[in-house]
Order: sequence, then C-alpha cells, then structure tokens
Amino acid sequence: MSKRDEPLSRECRPCTACCDGWVQMTVNDVPLYPGKACPHSTGRDCDDYANRPHDPCVEINCGWIMPDSPLPDWMKPNNAKVIVLFGKLRWRGLPVDVAVPVGKRIPPRALNWLKDFSANNGRPLLFSEQVDPGKGFEREQMFSAHGPSEFQQDIAQLIASGKALW
Repeated sequence: MSKRDEPLSRECRPCTACCDGWVQMTVNDVPLYPGKACPHSTGRDCDDYANRPHDPCVEINCGWIMPDSPLPDWMKPNNAKVIVLFGKLRWRGLPVDVAVPVGKRIPPRALNWLKDFSANNGRPLLFSEQVDPGKGFEREQMFSAHGPSEFQQDIAQLIASGKALW
C-alpha cells in the first residue's frame, strides 16, 4: 500500500468543539450544550483525557476524524467552525448528515461545501443555528434541511410537531 492509499489519520487535539458543548451530550451525568462546556475541557485539550468515558467521548462520530473522512483538512471543527456527524439518522433509507456550528452559525464557506457534498452524494443534510436571545446561547437550536423537497417537508413537519429529529 502506498502512502497515497493509506487512510487519513487525524487527531482531535487541539480541537475541543464537542467538549465545549456545541454537540449536545452528557458526560459523566453532566449535560453539555452551547454555553456549558465539559468541566474537563481546557479549551485546547481534556485535563483527564486518559480517563475520558467511552460514551460519548471515545465514541463521538466527528466526521473530520473518522477513517476515510471526505472532509477536507480545512474543515477541522475548530477551524471551519462546524462539527459534521455523518449518517446521524436515516430518511427513506438514505443516510442523513447533521452539521452543528461551533458558534452561532455555520460559516458560508463550510455550509456551501456541505450543501455541495449533500447534492453530489445524495445525502440529505440537517444543519443548525444556535438560538441566542441576547444573553448567551441556549440548548435549543433552529434546524434547517437541505436535500429533496420531500425531505425538507418531512423535517418541517417534525419540527412543527415538536418531535425530536433523532
């Protein structure tokens, strides 16, 4: 196998976007969400990395570090300001990718790349924007759908009914 054929090997560090609450999850019974980071996050690393829990820390499916990631190098979450979770759910048998911003919204360059990837690969995309009522971020996010019109309609109905997207 030549160097060119080997899968990319990428590391999280120094990115801590998921640890900083942009992906909502619970670590050791502590809920993380925008504005509420993991108590072990230093902003550049985890102060207890060797003892981090398997779920969710080791199992996080950040699209940038997954083997054979299609994301370009510049889309590391701390640089591109977006976390991509490939195949987070399924719609009519198709994998649906989810993108959450590291900050209020996904920057245009990254969002345009994701929309092109979605269209070129037949993978519907859900992407969010943080709700910021002027006093800091909240747990709630506003989601938008990109892909077939039926997908957009189905997602709009789920959102309107208050049902969870996954």
